[in-house]
Amino acid sequence: MTPIPVNPAALPAPSGYSHGTLSGNTLYLGGQTALDAEMKIVPGGIVEQFRQAFGNVLTTLREAGGAPEDLVSITIYLTDIADYQAHGKEIGKVWRELAGPVYPAMAGVGCTSLWQPEALIEILGVAVIPDSRLTRSASGSRETPA
Repeated sequence: MTPIPVNPAALPAPSGYSHGTLSGNTLYLGGQTALDAEMKIVPGGIVEQFRQAFGNVLTTLREAGGAPEDLVSITIYLTDIADYQAHGKEIGKVWRELAGPVYPAMAGVGCTSLWQPEALIEILGVAVIPDSRLTRSASGSRETPA
């Protein structure tokens, strides 16, 4: 089966990567930072950056026909683990607001920096989407430029 790039028009145009790659029923969600539509990292700290980054992940998931409950794995890269932990309750509230009460397997990984210097967080994931909701074409999605 040929992998299908998933690049929602609502996200910044990718260059040299895809926001997601669909292979069969499995959607591999590329790492998302807190980039907004103007290609700028949202200001305001870790909670606001979590909201934007996770929202970007969910935008790609929905483009392929998925829903938050289809997430099976999430990896969160953090430049400041203590800051994330200090705001855990607020971040949990944002998660429930955006995705509901179900949590997939998760990992939090500390790192020294991310692609954009002002980014505090990057989230990537994997989802398994039921056939009944799966969108198997990249129609409505942008192709990844060469």
